[in-house]
Amino acid sequence: MTTIARHLRARLKGWGGVGAMATACALALVFALALTCAGAPAGAPSRTTGQTVSHSARAQADEDCTAPEKQTLSPSDADGPTIEEIRNRRGEKRKLVVGVDQNSYRWGYRDPNSGKSGALEGFDIDLVHRIAEDILGDRDAVQFKAIPTDQRIPAIKAGRVDMVVRTMTITCARIEDVAFSAPYFRTGQQVLAPRSSPVEGYDETLADQEICTAAGSTAHAKLEADKEAGRLPASTDIRTTVPNQLDCLVRLQLGEVDAVVTDGALAASQAAQDPTVQLKGGAFTTEYYGVAMKKDADDLVRRVNRILVDFREDTTDGWQDAYTEWLSATLGDDSSRSRPPAPEYLRES
Repeated sequence: MTTIARHLRARLKGWGGVGAMATACALALVFALALTCAGAPAGAPSRTTGQTVSHSARAQADEDCTAPEKQTLSPSDADGPTIEEIRNRRGEKRKLVVGVDQNSYRWGYRDPNSGKSGALEGFDIDLVHRIAEDILGDRDAVQFKAIPTDQRIPAIKAGRVDMVVRTMTITCARIEDVAFSAPYFRTGQQVLAPRSSPVEGYDETLADQEICTAAGSTAHAKLEADKEAGRLPASTDIRTTVPNQLDCLVRLQLGEVDAVVTDGALAASQAAQDPTVQLKGGAFTTEYYGVAMKKDADDLVRRVNRILVDFREDTTDGWQDAYTEWLSATLGDDSSRSRPPAPEYLRES
């Protein structure tokens, strides 16, 4: 265990402020993996953690809907039962409860060098503050709950959070379980691998390679579908899944997997954290992030959609400003590829 931790620290040495954050997360995972393996039968590999959704269920959902990013309600300022319930919370509980990530660099993360006592920062966090300010009149009236990738939908359905703002892709399968806002960001799946890797992208160079994805992610769903359809080499190993996307980066650094598949926006941030890895090839899907809420929270969905209209149009403290501050360093100054399309509101109720 000590040897692994020492090896990991050596790989991460020299990353600066971001490195401190990544090192802490990485070491935490290493010890978690050790505990998991300690309870496993000798010789039995631990590959999969977290929840998964069957390919057949996803395929059925895909057949039943098209353009899931358009399946949302029209914007409205009107209050309703969900918003009233949030506003009627008393004292310290009068906050918007939001599921976020705390380990996604530039999206939702804690920068130990920010001078803000480890406060959550990033593009998603800016959006959360804007929603809280509109609904509660106080941008800081937020209770952040860090949730793993594979627990986003369960947290919403169980009522543990009012919404999830966590680089969550709008998909046909997911709109069976939760309601989404209009899109607020455009991205696509990409491959992340060591610079020295023979992998060149999402192609035949993935043969005999072990790929890591987050459980319950669109990346894992895509790999499953393509493997079944023969669009991936038969020898590509896609069995390794983890609860959080950053865990894949750690496994890549430890040499436990050969590549990672995730949203390009997240992969670019991970490449910025570790100069020994890089994006391989271009994006091979088009996906949109949305704010996820309970299926019956119609008033909250409509309000968030109205807030997003203002967020996109605001030229002084809106979408473009958030992109410039948080994402231009990893995705480039040109934000046109990341801007969501003009929203369409096809859901009637």
